[in-house]
Amino acid sequence: MRHLRVAVPVPALAPLTYSLPESLPDPAVGARVLVPVGNRVMTGCVLDVSSSALSTADPGPTSIKPILDLLDDRAFLPPDVVALASWVAEYYACGAGDALAAAMPPRAWVESERHARITDHGRSRSELEGGHRRAMLVALASGKPVRTATLLKAGRGAHAALLALERDGLIAIAKPLKGKADASRTIRVAHLTAQGAEAAAWETEPDHGPRLGVRQREALALIRSAPEGIDTAQLAQRGIGAQTLTRLAALGLVSLIRRRIERDPYDLQSIVVAEAASISLTAEQSAALARLTALGSAGAFRAVLLHGVTGSGKTELYLRLARHTRERSRGVILLVPEIALTPAVAARFRQAFGERVAIQHSGLSDGERHDQWHRIRRGEVDVVVGTRSAVFAPVRALGLIVVDEEHDGSYKQEETPRYNGRDVAVMRARQADALVVLGSATPSLETYSNAERARYDLVRLARRVLDRPMADVQIVDMREEYAATGPDVILSRALSEAVARRLAEREQAIILLNRRGFATSVICRECGATLDCPNCSLSLTVHRAAHRARCHYCNHSIALPQKCFACGGQFLEQVGFGTERVEADVEAQFPQARVARVDRDTIRRRGAITSLLSRFAAGEIDILVGTQMLAKGHDFPRVTLVGVISADVGLGLADFRAAERTFQLLTQVAGRAGRGTIRGEAIVQTLFPHHYSIRHACRQDYAAFYEEEIAFRRAMRYPPTLALINAVVKGRTFAAAMHDAADLVRAVRAASSAFRVLGPAPAPLSRLKGEHRAQFFIKGSQRSVMRDALLAALNARPDIARRTIVDVDPMSVL
Repeated sequence: MRHLRVAVPVPALAPLTYSLPESLPDPAVGARVLVPVGNRVMTGCVLDVSSSALSTADPGPTSIKPILDLLDDRAFLPPDVVALASWVAEYYACGAGDALAAAMPPRAWVESERHARITDHGRSRSELEGGHRRAMLVALASGKPVRTATLLKAGRGAHAALLALERDGLIAIAKPLKGKADASRTIRVAHLTAQGAEAAAWETEPDHGPRLGVRQREALALIRSAPEGIDTAQLAQRGIGAQTLTRLAALGLVSLIRRRIERDPYDLQSIVVAEAASISLTAEQSAALARLTALGSAGAFRAVLLHGVTGSGKTELYLRLARHTRERSRGVILLVPEIALTPAVAARFRQAFGERVAIQHSGLSDGERHDQWHRIRRGEVDVVVGTRSAVFAPVRALGLIVVDEEHDGSYKQEETPRYNGRDVAVMRARQADALVVLGSATPSLETYSNAERARYDLVRLARRVLDRPMADVQIVDMREEYAATGPDVILSRALSEAVARRLAEREQAIILLNRRGFATSVICRECGATLDCPNCSLSLTVHRAAHRARCHYCNHSIALPQKCFACGGQFLEQVGFGTERVEADVEAQFPQARVARVDRDTIRRRGAITSLLSRFAAGEIDILVGTQMLAKGHDFPRVTLVGVISADVGLGLADFRAAERTFQLLTQVAGRAGRGTIRGEAIVQTLFPHHYSIRHACRQDYAAFYEEEIAFRRAMRYPPTLALINAVVKGRTFAAAMHDAADLVRAVRAASSAFRVLGPAPAPLSRLKGEHRAQFFIKGSQRSVMRDALLAALNARPDIARRTIVDVDPMSVL
């Protein structure tokens, strides 16, 4: 008997084994199949086919179920993407279905949904029933099927009542499928047949040809004017209805077909980019490009760190390297960390390569992502630009992967599967014998360490394009500012004066604070109570424009209170500040300036970020206030001043990467100034002017920062000197979470002495979305041994496993 190993999108579930009915052909690896999973029908992805393969997760051959249907006659996911997803599942300790779901396009899954329908027997007994049974029969009285999930919302006892109604024959439950195998958008198009063209030619002599009505002849005339066919919706707008077209089709005069329509994700024409022909490489860029093209031409896996200072022209190298790769008939993936960066980069590549460029990121609609993915799958695309999920794009003959701003935390997915797009890109390049280029002005310690140990090649760009100088950086000690002007100051005297000078010179400024909202908390001055989130161990953030206080983790929000909820006092003080407050302060100080803000609150509407940045690039905005999304990738030649508010805001976090992230953010944002012909200036406000991350960032001295930070990591035994796994156990109470975490820790410690286990302890965010959280770390040099020990402990306690987050190589330990 033939067996299939199939991955289904069920969290943490291992591949399942199914039998293949004799009536179905052997499916390809990567094909989709319909399979029963419990009482549902789901889409699975075939991992392999054999005559005897049985999953260790299956109880035995007698329980093996057959697949229900084969959705694809060839691989839907290419085998190389299936292999990559399988590696992700193993490395990041998640289910194979979780990893494959990350690689699948939207609308690729089909599954069943239970529907209930009243029977004749149920109609006759509905008046005799009571409680939940009667309520359900009344809800079904119209005869239309109703989702069982809707009926079960009735509360306690509803599930038992539903089962009893089915058992007694009062209702029938069916399992129709949701979704379809091909979710392409199509339109109905009318074409003239040869007979129809002849009939249309007699339109001036109605006595000749077939006897047709006025509307039918009008339809033929309209269709004749469109040699490529005409959308039936357009005909309907002209009064030509479906009945007329159906009659013409029956007469053989018109053929009606379905035509696939691509959903275009962006109007890239509206984004202005530099003319490629006008850009000449510097000697340093030319040498770097020569080395990179040589490595790419070798046809073997190579990983390269392109360490270039801000403004050194890394994007131009990516573009030319992509052109060289395409000339060798191989594909390209370019990863960028932020959705906000994608349109400009994609426009640059679209300008160079035309329609052979696709975009992939979660900011697109499902339909747009679906269509872009299938364009790539059909081989209509050579270059894919996107965020971390684009690493799974089904590019044919992959030859180059570029990870721009490789250090950025956005490449790490903070939900299952918790993969790092940068590291997955390296593995994909290895599997494809391709070149992977990791570009950054502030490389992650992991990447730079790999370059130091010669695991990666290192290519440097130490100078800016046209030898433009780096920005002059001034550090402002805010302790002195508070002493001189009071504790409520936001813009220091130095920054205020610098902004005024830029406005007078008609130049632009960026002001960064990596914290959104108007105030960080609300405190009662009478009793000291704070306005906290009921679900998380955090204060609510004030958003003045919305007149609400909101939790940035669970999104719980309330209207801003007028009095203290604890004591009824009316003296409520808003403490701390975010970008909304900075914007208000800047507008108050400089009423003549055109000010805008970029953070998650202002770019929720689709296209808002692209529109706002385009206005800034066109000089329609003088001062741009925003969070870290302004710090990287943008090139605004008119920006000559960057101000950083509370540069040390991230240093107080309970995270071993706090100093690294602070250094990277400050270095990157300072690099936004002076990218044109005028020298730039950066003013950094901080309470810790002597901290090494701030000192070295202001000097743009990566080497000095790396030496101090790597010494700290070695002393504390943190990555990259060792591997790290972060495990967070959730519970209904704190005691329960700590108890379960302690059980896991004991089991993991007993498994091996090849690693250390730290904890359990309360997580820094000890309560999140209503759940209490305990945490422990596993440190060691053998990642696979650590992972296997943890998975064995979790498999032995499935009740705890369902409530445990496993994060391999975490970017954050909060």
